[in-house]
Amino acid sequence: MIFDPKKLLLIAGPCSLENERVCRTVAEKLGALGRAHPELRIVFKGSFDKANRTSLTGDRGTGMVRGLRLLALIRKEYGFPVLTDVHETAQVSAVAAVCDVLQIPAFLCRQTDLLLAAARTGRCVNVKKGQFLSPQEMVYVTGKLREGKAKEVWQTERGTTFGYQNLVVDMRSFALMRGNGYPTVFDATHSVQLPGAAGGKSGGQREFVAPLARAALAAGADGLFIETHPNPAKAISDAQSQIPLAELPALIASCLAVWRTVRAGP
Repeated sequence: MIFDPKKLLLIAGPCSLENERVCRTVAEKLGALGRAHPELRIVFKGSFDKANRTSLTGDRGTGMVRGLRLLALIRKEYGFPVLTDVHETAQVSAVAAVCDVLQIPAFLCRQTDLLLAAARTGRCVNVKKGQFLSPQEMVYVTGKLREGKAKEVWQTERGTTFGYQNLVVDMRSFALMRGNGYPTVFDATHSVQLPGAAGGKSGGQREFVAPLARAALAAGADGLFIETHPNPAKAISDAQSQIPLAELPALIASCLAVWRTVRAGP
């Protein structure tokens, strides 16, 4: 099992893997963070394909072959479990050969064949709740993974569509989804996206990442998903919602303070 109930799960890394320099820079910072805070269980994340870009002209990233090489490098040299998205059943076996966690993107959370293929790998599966689903409906999503004999399952809240180009987070989600019997994670950076609101790409409001992350932990979330980049303004995706890498330690310290308080009880 990767998840440790005695530690705060932190899934962190760049939105797109981009290149070796970005991956190493982020991994080094995460390593220092882990040494400073042994209560963290850190998983390095990065996408090899941004398959659902708003515009056809959007940069999709490294591609699977190069991306998996980068993830293998991070896993070997820095010792982190690694996570990436799978979009098609044909990708599952190759990704499972490298990655410890297979992630099902929110838009694909009801794709039965993809869920079952990921479950059969024996790897941990992190499934994001679709922006179109209520937290109550996640019981059917996790039920598919259970029937597929998934070895380990995480479920992630990433906001719910609210009108056009906006997302809101219902803090009741964590209690409701916990009833499915699996750890719940809060995707703090995708939840502040403004989908498609930046002229052919998604905008974002990163100023709300910190308060929402702390609120989610206060509401009972078991982990955080945070995308971070050395220079978000130059990131090829999610430039307005990723956390600047230099700001990550202070953010995590504040989140850990809430997590410790909740665990201490009344």
